[in-house]
This record gives sequence, C-alpha cells and structure tokens, in this order.
Amino acid sequence: MKKITILSIFLAPLFGADDWMTSFDKINSGDTAWILISAALVLFMTMPGIALFYAGMIRKKNILATMMQNYTTVAIVSVLWVVIGYSIAFTSGSPFVGGFDRLFLNGVSVVSSDALLSVHPNASSIPESVFIVFQMTFAIISCAIITGAFAERIKFSALCLFIAIWVLAVYAPTAHWVWEGSGWLASHGVLDYAGGTVVHINAGIAGLVGAIMLKPRLGYKTEAMPPHNLVLTLIGVAMLWFGWFGFNAGSAVAADARAGMAMLTTQVATAIGALTWMVLEIIYKNKPSALGFASGAVCGLVGITPAAGFVGTSGALAIGILTAIACYYAVTVVKRKLNYDDSLDAFGIHGIGGIVGAVLTGVFCDEAISGATGSISTQIIGVVITVVYSGTISYVILKIIDKTIGLRVSKDEEREGLDIVSHGERLG
Repeated sequence: MKKITILSIFLAPLFGADDWMTSFDKINSGDTAWILISAALVLFMTMPGIALFYAGMIRKKNILATMMQNYTTVAIVSVLWVVIGYSIAFTSGSPFVGGFDRLFLNGVSVVSSDALLSVHPNASSIPESVFIVFQMTFAIISCAIITGAFAERIKFSALCLFIAIWVLAVYAPTAHWVWEGSGWLASHGVLDYAGGTVVHINAGIAGLVGAIMLKPRLGYKTEAMPPHNLVLTLIGVAMLWFGWFGFNAGSAVAADARAGMAMLTTQVATAIGALTWMVLEIIYKNKPSALGFASGAVCGLVGITPAAGFVGTSGALAIGILTAIACYYAVTVVKRKLNYDDSLDAFGIHGIGGIVGAVLTGVFCDEAISGATGSISTQIIGVVITVVYSGTISYVILKIIDKTIGLRVSKDEEREGLDIVSHGERLG
C-alpha cells in the first residue's frame, strides 16, 4: 500500500506516482549502512573537501567567497533535488528525461502499516530515502566542481542562479540518460560507473564555457597570482581522496565484492596519478611540487571514476597514468596556448580527466568483473553527446544571466576582492 499524504492526494492525479514498494525484510542492513556512510563521504568531498582544495589555490581576498560558493551550492542543490531534480533524473519518464512521479518526493515512504517501504529499482536492497540522499551528493559535487572555473570574478548572485538552473537543465537529464534504466545512453551501452560522464565531463565542460564567457581575470598572465595557502589545498585533496571511496565504492549500491574492487582500483589509480604528475614535473621543472601532487591525485580519481567497477588493477594503473599525462598537458600547455582562464582547472582536470577516463573505460573494461562489455566507439559517442549538450545548454544559461543580471563583477570590485564585495567580510 502506498503511503498517503496530503501532497500525494494533489499530485497523484497529475503525475501518476510510481509504486516501487517492497517488504521491510528485503532491505539489507549492511548495504544500507554502507550507502549511508558513502553519502556522508561524498558530501564531505564538497564541504569541506573541494571548498578547502579550491580556497588554498586562490588569492587571500577571495578565499571566503570561494568557500561560500561551494557551501551555498550544497544548500541550493539539496533543496532543488528533493523538489524536482531527483524525479527528473531517476524516474522512468522518457529515454531523455524522467517524469514527475517523485516531485517533492511524492510516494517516497519509510515504512507503512503494512511493513512496506519504497525502493528505487537501481537499489532495491536499500530504502529509497537513502538512495535519494546518495544521489543528491553527486549532484552537489558536480555543481561545486564548476565553481573552480569561475573563481575570483563571478557575481555571487549570478553563480547561485546558474547553479540552480544548471542542476535541473543539464545534470539531472544527463544522469537520467546514463544511470536510469530507461535512459537512452544507458540503453545504448554507455558505461559510467560513478560519474565520469555525468559528473566530471558535464561539470568540466560547463566550467570551460563559463571561463571563456567570463574572460580572464584582471592581470591574468601579467601579474603573479600565487596560491594563498597550499596547506589548505593539501588538506582538501586528502579529504577528496578519502571521500572518493564513497563516491566510487558506494556506487556499487551494496556492500559487496564489486564495491571492494571499486575501492581498490580507486586507490591504485589515485596513487599512480599523483606519482605520474610528480615525474612529469621533475622532467619539465626539475622539482615535484605539492600542488602538482594534489593535481595528479585528483586526475587519478577523476580518470578512474567511470571505470572503477568495470576494470581490474592493471586497468586502473593504466588509466591513472594516461589521465594524469593528458591533464598535465591540458593544464600546462593547452590552457596557455588557447588563453582561457580556467582559474582552478575545473576543465583541465575534471573535463579532460573525465573524457580520458570515459574512453579508457571502453578499453580496459573487464567482463569478468562486472559482466559488462566495453566499447570504445560507444564510449566516445557518449562523451561527444555529453560535451555538446552540457556546452550548449551551459552557454545558453550563462548568456541569459549575462543579459539580465550580469555575470562578472566590475573591475574595481574584482581588484578589491570578492570577500568584501560579495559578503562584506575579509580575512584578517
């Protein structure tokens, strides 16, 4: 029996709520506990993980604003996810977008008088409420990644409006394509274990479009813009590394052997990614840097994300090395030649890393591990579609915002710093 609420009485006739109910005794307590922990770990990746990772790399006058952008993103996406985002992403609807069966989480129940509760078909051993919050954290971190490309020059109001629209217009539909059973990319065999396409390519491309539209920061390439505090960045990357186990191993949606393999491949790819970047710096710059180690580690994390539950350790090693090399080139060569100011390399690491990882998933996918068969051509098609969709819709959203409230602060405000301009506060 479906749980009856005042909201469901009004919404059911309009949208026809789903009836994903199961008996309480079919819920696995171990799976539920692991996904609860994983959801907390993924949220930990955003705040304080990404917040500190980004804050340490920008100038002192913008550190509070950068952290506020991340924290406010958490709040905005959390509310929109339960109102409509989850329903768009994870109900059947059409192959291109979900329906409205779970609008305002209509039909989601914990337990009824008949000892039934709702589950999602993708995660039938855990309560649907747990699955909802787990997927919410993925939407949150996707939006938080984008803020790194806009750093030090975007209006706070413009950033908030962009995030609110983007998570519904870009992230939720793409998640539906790839992760919902009826999604068109999923039905065509596109593999994305934990978000290489949905999270990293999506966010990286949106960041690139925003960086180009906002244009470079004042003094870009002519003034020194050293990181404010790399200790914060190293603490942030440690939090990301730790939290990423929830990101990848949690995507098994069960406490099982596949989750264990995803955790192992995540650790291996991250470690080799960090070492690869260090070697490249020794070759080209004579010394390995702390920032380079952090960047390489994130490259490994990003690259293995779409492949974590599909590959073995040898595949993880190869993915970590190749992703780090590609991202190093993108950050140190391509960005300078093309003269776009991707402030904190959201595109250079997440966008490029996501693309490389997605394609290599087709190369190294091991059918013995997951039962899935990888296809390089299918993965490339998935990448191209995501790049085009995210880039186009992100451009439209940003253009509308620019023509209405404006995207960028004034030159005087940028010189003063976003901490005082946007929030009336500054570090002592």
